[in-house]
Amino acid sequence: MKREIIAGNWKMNCTKAETVELIEKLLPLVGDPGKMEVVICVPFTNIDAARKALRGHKSIALGAQNVHWAPKGAFTGEISAEMLKALKVKYVIIGHSERRQYFGETDQSVNARMKAAIAAGLKVIVCVGETLEEREAGKTREVLLRQTSAAFEGIDKSALKQIVIAYEPVWAIGTGKTATPKEANTAAFVIRKALRKQYGRTPAHAMRVQYGGSMNASNVKELMAMPQIDGGLIGGASLKPAEFAKIVHYTEL
Repeated sequence: MKREIIAGNWKMNCTKAETVELIEKLLPLVGDPGKMEVVICVPFTNIDAARKALRGHKSIALGAQNVHWAPKGAFTGEISAEMLKALKVKYVIIGHSERRQYFGETDQSVNARMKAAIAAGLKVIVCVGETLEEREAGKTREVLLRQTSAAFEGIDKSALKQIVIAYEPVWAIGTGKTATPKEANTAAFVIRKALRKQYGRTPAHAMRVQYGGSMNASNVKELMAMPQIDGGLIGGASLKPAEFAKIVHYTEL
């Protein structure tokens, strides 16, 4: 049975002091997550503070929100996979819709970043999802197949254990709108179809697929009941310790 995974994406929020305060509130609320894997992805400037605040606590893993494809060089403002590794980062989000929308990230650059992260031994949460325009044009399936296939181009089957996929419908990010459980399940099925074509049925089935469109304590139970959904990539709710802890312990709701 696959281990479910809940990851919090803090985005561009929290100072160093606020990060420590939030983690100190979160740890006792999360407590023992049982079989659930829990990750928080903090801004680059707060990674070291978060690492120290999490020291000695195995219940929450540390993640970053982006990584560059080059090991080093003239890439002002970027962070390499080895730099993240040196800071004891375990996970990194790649291809988030906000990175694609505001910073021009493409399917090709997402693929390059994935390869760099995997080579450094990091675990990856790679994001795919359609915009409102693509959804209304009936292109959801086409977009998911294209983005998934492109992201995994040249990725060896042996590296799949390092990767989690997050389906994040762009129209639902930060809007309060949510795909219905059935819509999320169908999207995850399409993502697995792309993986089956590339790697075969068994590896595709073994992959974990998260839902990343405004999951919260009110809808987590319905979404997690879907057979194709193995976790959530949580945005705004991850900044609210009590709410995030409820999502982690959704089976108790």
